[in-house]
Amino acid sequence: MSLPHTTSFSSALSAAPPVWPVLGVLGGMGPLAGATFAARLVQLTPVTADQAHIPVLLRNDPRVPDRTAAQLEGGPSPLPAMRQGMQDLQRWGAQCIAIPCNTAHLWFEQLRDSVQVPVLHIVESVIQDLRRNGICDGPVGIMGTPATMQLRLYQDALIAAGYEPMTGNDNSIRDWSVQAIAAVKCNQNEQAFAPAARAVTRLVDMGARAVILGCTELPLAIPPSRRDAFPVVISDSIDALALAVLDTFSHRSGTSDDTTGLQAGAKKPEVS
Repeated sequence: MSLPHTTSFSSALSAAPPVWPVLGVLGGMGPLAGATFAARLVQLTPVTADQAHIPVLLRNDPRVPDRTAAQLEGGPSPLPAMRQGMQDLQRWGAQCIAIPCNTAHLWFEQLRDSVQVPVLHIVESVIQDLRRNGICDGPVGIMGTPATMQLRLYQDALIAAGYEPMTGNDNSIRDWSVQAIAAVKCNQNEQAFAPAARAVTRLVDMGARAVILGCTELPLAIPPSRRDAFPVVISDSIDALALAVLDTFSHRSGTSDDTTGLQAGAKKPEVS
């Protein structure tokens, strides 16, 4: 039996490999969110061969102390473990670092200063994502951990960017967010949908033009396949950070098709 014709496949493999920087990912907070970020980066990268993808170093160590407990309850600080993770990634060859955990960004300045490579900020990535989706001002709902909500990780940045942040007039948004996050951390993603959906619906009823899933467990509670149920833009902090990586790396590498695998000026892939 003759082998199938493989000329196009072989040609793709023989093409010059793209010149991407190496991305470091400080994961483990939680571990499924870190792994999902790495997977979504692959899925959102428009390529024709394995060799055209961004090289990624994923440090997915779940032993980092709880970030919310440290901020609000006097629990052990996660900063030493996070700093160690950042420095490990730099030592292993990372040329840029992404942190797919919103609450960890409450220590962003200390983490950024612990390494000598650029570190992407997840809140800036989400604001870019809102604008990419045509939401440039107006009321925007926020879901997240109690620490990110109480310590205004998103609120002040959104105000500075021209938005009106909305978190609800009582604790219901926070409580539903916590229920959904906890379910995902227990690998109960299906059970996480109902409380997360209630929070989104409440924010929409309050007038939100978009809702930010401001904890990286929340995109797992409301996956892309279930977002058509909502009449507003759902800004997914996992996908927003992945798209920010693509934007940053294409600019750093020079956006020619030959060197990066992305065409200059090419439209970024649809988030699915």
